[in-house]
Amino acid sequence: MWLITYMKKTNNKIMRVTAIYPGTFDPITNGHVDLISRAARIFDHLVVAVAANRDKSPLFDVDERVELARSVVGHFDNVKVIGFDCLLVECARQVGARVVLRGLRAVSDFEFEFQLAWMNRRLSADFETIFLTPAEQYAFISSSMIREIAKLGGNVSAFVPERINLALVEKYKERL
Repeated sequence: MWLITYMKKTNNKIMRVTAIYPGTFDPITNGHVDLISRAARIFDHLVVAVAANRDKSPLFDVDERVELARSVVGHFDNVKVIGFDCLLVECARQVGARVVLRGLRAVSDFEFEFQLAWMNRRLSADFETIFLTPAEQYAFISSSMIREIAKLGGNVSAFVPERINLALVEKYKERL
């Protein structure tokens, strides 16, 4: 197994690398958790940044999404989950991240993600974007698909951690 460590020597000091993984995570899926677990092995620190993103009318509010994410990735020593409601580059500066982690499920994701990477680099020249693909069994999973299936009473337990499945069941009970 290859373990990649990103370190940069500067003035005889080793700089530790913090990456930020932004998203709405409404809800966090097994695909997200897969990327987080692999990124936790690559980077010294990983900040999972849950975007408020009111434009998407999320099912769970930002505080709920942060708590749900913490409940499924809290066992990683080098992963921190936060909420944010500002430009990603500003959030990254606040947490000391210079690397943005983005997931690519399919070729169709690439164009949009590439545009975001260019814009982030334009807004902050010292920003780098790294793309990871989820494990094959998670490549088709999206949060919006999970919400739709759960809303219609379908079983999503194979696609989300157990804690998230329970939260979805409860949330949709409230809406009936």
